[in-house]
Amino acid sequence: MSKLYVDTDKYGYQSEFASVEAYNSAVKDLLRRKFSNSDVPWEDFVFELEESLVTKADMTAIEERLLAYGHRFEPSAMSSSQERPEAYKDSGLFNEDFFFEHEDAPTADIDDIGRMLRGAGDNVVNHENNLTGIAQYIRTSDKVLKYLTDGVPENTIAIVDDSGGTLTAPILEQFSGVLCAGGTTRSHLAILTREYNIPCLMNVKLNGIKSNDRIEVEVTARSKTADDYASGVSTLAKIWRL
Repeated sequence: MSKLYVDTDKYGYQSEFASVEAYNSAVKDLLRRKFSNSDVPWEDFVFELEESLVTKADMTAIEERLLAYGHRFEPSAMSSSQERPEAYKDSGLFNEDFFFEHEDAPTADIDDIGRMLRGAGDNVVNHENNLTGIAQYIRTSDKVLKYLTDGVPENTIAIVDDSGGTLTAPILEQFSGVLCAGGTTRSHLAILTREYNIPCLMNVKLNGIKSNDRIEVEVTARSKTADDYASGVSTLAKIWRL
């Protein structure tokens, strides 16, 4: 059997993920067969003949074998699952009925004033009054474009995953508030909302809040500082469905 450089490379390793190891092993097997049949030195195979001997069809066949076992790739871009649903897991980005279901989100039954606790997060800026508004998941450029064209409805509290703020930057000023499922109060999105004086919670965990739900956000809670993160202090601001 022909040997590849990786077979004797002292830095060679086996992946801890079965799907990655299966893919890598299939590629190595393909190269061994191609190299064995080429009847040329390894240097010539790599630098002169590999692109003509290892084709796109060969690599496609490896992927198809992996998919035939039921494996689906994690989406690497918003368009991945939309353009190739047979190869990628459904990210839920284009599902209008999507809502977060974080297992560790704090929840409770309806309280004395009709609020149902459905989550919490890290408050960026302490405000005088709690924020009430209408929740809207904004997770795709299509949704942002729609709001750019039609305008953002009044009292919209955006629920996003992008802690960098790039996706929602064109319409950020029009939000009444922002709930972000990632990042910290030092993330770029947190800095932007602080500058625009938009109430915002970062690192939000939600369970049971959908688009068009009326919600209340405890932005009167203490702001979470860098020292709080470093020392592990919990200063969660609550989120209720009304």
